[in-house]
Amino acid sequence: MMRYLPILLACVSLVALSGCGRESEDGQTVVLTGSSTVAPVATDAAKRYEESHPGVRIDVQSGGSSRGIADAMSGLADLGMISRALKPEESELKSHRIAMDGVCVIVNSGNPVSDLTKEQLVDIYTGKVEIWSDLGGGDGEIVVASKAEGRATLEVFLGYTGLDSADIAADVIVGENQHAIKTVAGNVNSIAYVSIGAAASEAAAGTPIKLIACDGVAATTEAVAKGTFPITRPLQVVSHGELKPEAKEFLDFLQSREIDDIIEGHLYVPVPDR
Repeated sequence: MMRYLPILLACVSLVALSGCGRESEDGQTVVLTGSSTVAPVATDAAKRYEESHPGVRIDVQSGGSSRGIADAMSGLADLGMISRALKPEESELKSHRIAMDGVCVIVNSGNPVSDLTKEQLVDIYTGKVEIWSDLGGGDGEIVVASKAEGRATLEVFLGYTGLDSADIAADVIVGENQHAIKTVAGNVNSIAYVSIGAAASEAAAGTPIKLIACDGVAATTEAVAKGTFPITRPLQVVSHGELKPEAKEFLDFLQSREIDDIIEGHLYVPVPDR
């Protein structure tokens, strides 16, 4: 019996790392991990799906797009959630687009600045411009918040600005969208970049943040839908190999018109050709 103990312990550890087992008490569990931008949509879709599929439990966990990629590759998750396109080295995975979003810059609602160019963003995030008055704002020193490594929002922002992560002169490193939003809401001199959907939802709810126009284009869902906003990205789930039936059926649900209202409710843009 003792010679099987290491194998048993390894299996127990694997289940613990996944956040849950693959089977619930009443049936099957489908696990999704990854992007904090996609997670709210997946969570609401899961609640709707479970109502008509009582034998299936959908377990949605965030943690960033890199986690979604890694967990899908390793089998710790049935589906990974990512808020960017797949990279060439991730070609083993298959992507399934469910919506579109934009990445916008946010400042505190008390900041008079309302529009920034790409060049100005580069100057802010590399430390060349440190005072808001140089950009038409107040006399405060700019508090730069940037996303942690592994976050898709960081990669999309770097792709737009042409910067490397080593170029970023950040005062605060944030993780999920809510962390960035709270940072800006709590400091009139802060700046950050987040999902348009997440930022617009919070601003509409009264959170003291403001979405900044980029190169003269307002950061709105309508601009993302029209393709005029300069920083857009796909919201996707990814899979590795053949999916078990429960996961395949939930994936089909995520790609159906049945969740368009959920996507729009989070201020994202449904995929038009699905």
